[in-house]
Amino acid sequence: MPRYARSEREALADLMLERGPEAPTVNEGWTTRDLAAHLVLRERRLDAAGGILLPPLRGYAERVRLRIAARPWAELVGQVRRPPLWSPLSNPVTDELANTLEFFIHHEDVRRAQSGWQPRDLPSGLQTQLWQRVWLVARAALRRFPADLLVQAPGHGEVGVGRGGDRLRLVGSPGELALFLSGRQRVARVQVDGPPAGVERLRTARLGL
Repeated sequence: MPRYARSEREALADLMLERGPEAPTVNEGWTTRDLAAHLVLRERRLDAAGGILLPPLRGYAERVRLRIAARPWAELVGQVRRPPLWSPLSNPVTDELANTLEFFIHHEDVRRAQSGWQPRDLPSGLQTQLWQRVWLVARAALRRFPADLLVQAPGHGEVGVGRGGDRLRLVGSPGELALFLSGRQRVARVQVDGPPAGVERLRTARLGL
């Protein structure tokens, strides 16, 4: 059975070493060093990882992340590449569920920050795994969006979201939808149909996983 979380992790680590610690990412203001430190904190510092999602812990998490970021670059990337088996996010039981989407998105964060990038031709199995997560993300991220929105991944499925209003349609492959719904609209290759005001609102909304 393919291990897509593992392959995306390896590809991201290779790309980080190739581009160096100060390369840009799609995350505005973050370099590859910042991103690597975030990933290490997420898996290795459970005392601080809650700050990724919980505002009261955000200051502590950021202080920890900055200390992690100060480590030698090769060591830092090595910790991204080789996660601890004791982590609830990266042990053999949870790795695919917890990390396939995470590492796909962050791999693309580094790829698409450079000019001349093109979407990858992803394996069908990876697209299927991404869709299994993306439709849940769509329901969570867009449940209060002021429109009647249909999210479609041709060949995989569709989901209706939003709280009513203008009819909009968001169409793309599971990988591109994952990027769009995680707040990376400007680099996601998707199609959005509907009234212009609603389309613009969706393309500029603050979305995230």
